[in-house]
Amino acid sequence: MKRRLLFTGLIGVALVALVAGVIAGRGARRALDRPLPLAAPVVFRVAPGASLERVAGELHRRGLLPAPFLWTLYARWRGESKALRAGEYELRPGLNARRLLEQFVKGEILLRSFTIVDGWRVAELLAAMRGDPYLTTTLPPNPAGLMAKFGASGVSAEGQFLPETYKFPRGTTDVALLRMAHEALLKTLAAAWRSRAPGLPLRDPQQLLIVASIVEKESALPGERAEIAGVYLHRLAIGMRLQADPTVIYGLGDRYRGRLHSADLRSDGPYNTYTRAGLPPTPIALPGAAAIEASAHPAKTDALYFVASGKGDGQHVFSATLAEQNAAVRRYLAHLKRRETPERAIGP
Repeated sequence: MKRRLLFTGLIGVALVALVAGVIAGRGARRALDRPLPLAAPVVFRVAPGASLERVAGELHRRGLLPAPFLWTLYARWRGESKALRAGEYELRPGLNARRLLEQFVKGEILLRSFTIVDGWRVAELLAAMRGDPYLTTTLPPNPAGLMAKFGASGVSAEGQFLPETYKFPRGTTDVALLRMAHEALLKTLAAAWRSRAPGLPLRDPQQLLIVASIVEKESALPGERAEIAGVYLHRLAIGMRLQADPTVIYGLGDRYRGRLHSADLRSDGPYNTYTRAGLPPTPIALPGAAAIEASAHPAKTDALYFVASGKGDGQHVFSATLAEQNAAVRRYLAHLKRRETPERAIGP
């Protein structure tokens, strides 16, 4: 028995010495340092539990690794034959066999990206996530109690996820990505609340989030966010109704057909800020960091009204009095009429 163990040990030592000799060879070193045949970036997936030999064989079959036996010997010599991490990897031109092994061992996986768009509603966010090929869907189309998954039972999911581009490995669940976005929202909102301008007519960060969601839907131009926030906060401060069209549109839901009518403005509901004072009960969209910041630091203004300029440039005209607002509305309607009426051709 002792002789057998001794013999096996000698064989092992000899094998290690052989491998070391192969790796140490000048030709082997050149082969390991030579760039792999990659004319363009290639995505390669290491399956969970895949052996070193399986990975090397697949790389060779795809024409990406000319010397799979040498590569596996090199990995064993380094003691990393079982250290490959599962996941997607991007192999870029210029990559050599040594760096390839390092990439797999360190788990430098390819990160996919998903962008939450400023102003989306939660329903739009969930629909976009379901259509992403790299995310794993676990949520139903209209999940009840979604915020309970993030320790916020009873909180509306609207507005609770920060618009941003998030990086993640393929196979990440929709819940995991939403958790990232919710934690980012909480961090951004808390920072804005701590540094907010003094005297804002808001009780807590959630009210700030509601205002920011309205500002997000009203502002087409970054430079106007603080001004629009100033108007709405001015109205709140003096007890004036917000009269914000986006809140009415949100309350209408699927009944909204692209245009508000006077009957819509008169139809009472929790989101109708024409018929009810104060803020709506929840945010109406996902506000971006810029809208949150603008709402925490609004422009100091005596304006109480604003209307689109009508020039098609996204700008608004701000007014301090109703008379000024009515004049601005007339100019807006005149601009619309000129844009909708084709000019008469002038003939000889």
